[in-house]
Amino acid sequence: MAATAVAADERVARVGLLRRLLVKPELGSLIGAVVVFVFFASLSDVFRSLRGVANWLDPASTLGIMAVAVSLLMIGGHFDLSAGVQTATAGLSTGMLTTYYGVNTWAALLLSLAICLAIGFLNGYLVMRTGLPSFIITLGSFLMLQGLNLGVTKLVTNTVQVGNFDKVQGYGILHAVFASTITIGGVPFQIAIVWWILATILGSYLLLRTRFGNWIFAVGGDRNASTNVGVPVRRTTITLFMITSGAAWFIGNTAITRFPSMQATTGIGQELIYIVAAVIGGCLLTGGFGSAVGASIGALIFGMTSQGIVYAGWDADWFKFFLGAMLLLAVLTNQLVRRYAEQARR
Repeated sequence: MAATAVAADERVARVGLLRRLLVKPELGSLIGAVVVFVFFASLSDVFRSLRGVANWLDPASTLGIMAVAVSLLMIGGHFDLSAGVQTATAGLSTGMLTTYYGVNTWAALLLSLAICLAIGFLNGYLVMRTGLPSFIITLGSFLMLQGLNLGVTKLVTNTVQVGNFDKVQGYGILHAVFASTITIGGVPFQIAIVWWILATILGSYLLLRTRFGNWIFAVGGDRNASTNVGVPVRRTTITLFMITSGAAWFIGNTAITRFPSMQATTGIGQELIYIVAAVIGGCLLTGGFGSAVGASIGALIFGMTSQGIVYAGWDADWFKFFLGAMLLLAVLTNQLVRRYAEQARR
């Protein structure tokens, strides 16, 4: 009788390969990425060419960096609706400090980083201090930052943009770090792709190989239980918001270095795209489940779809329709897979 009980214990029971795969958060997004690639590759020779790959990896890379940070926050049970507009805050801050106030470029970068991290800290602190949903807190941050970006930019520049960033001292080094290209087979690939890969590796290591990663899953799974077993819920939550803000700083400065100007309205609406990429990648809206790799694959699907529609000769207005359809499909798939995994565990 005792032996039977031990054999039935899920902690020591043998788990088949299929069941192990089904509980992987990134499985659905990986299958989706293969389907999307095959679909558009069958419609366009350019899409599957090396130049086509470079073109759809470009938007996927900057989105992927943010999606990794947002996925960590979502696994921790929270959202940041100000993430998109923070990218503009970062780029505008660096641009105005250097081009209008003559601040040293490196000092301006540090100051804009401090601004973003302060926003992340404030978001996390208010969420923990008030007990209000992060959706409400960061929606307020989104609206305030949107107004500040527009108001301060117009006050300083008399326009709604900051330009001439390529004239600042040290721009060459910034361009090499944020916006240079790597030639492969005669085709230029944006260096942001490298930073995207590194961000995915770092995010995965943080989640799966560190104590902080265990805290993220614990806080997202059950905040009260986490508190009872000694997990530093407040510190973990605030850190996650600051990581998201740090990623926004990187993307904002990448944008102003690459183009090299920035509109005050940059980033508005992008926060939803970040969340969509994370959800497509397997993150649950309820928290406690997901992966950095899955979020990156979600960003890859975004990049392939946005460019694939163009290469296929379709109206680009259909992109949002496909994005919404992929979101619904991802949510339904994640729900079914999780339900199957839970039933199979019994």
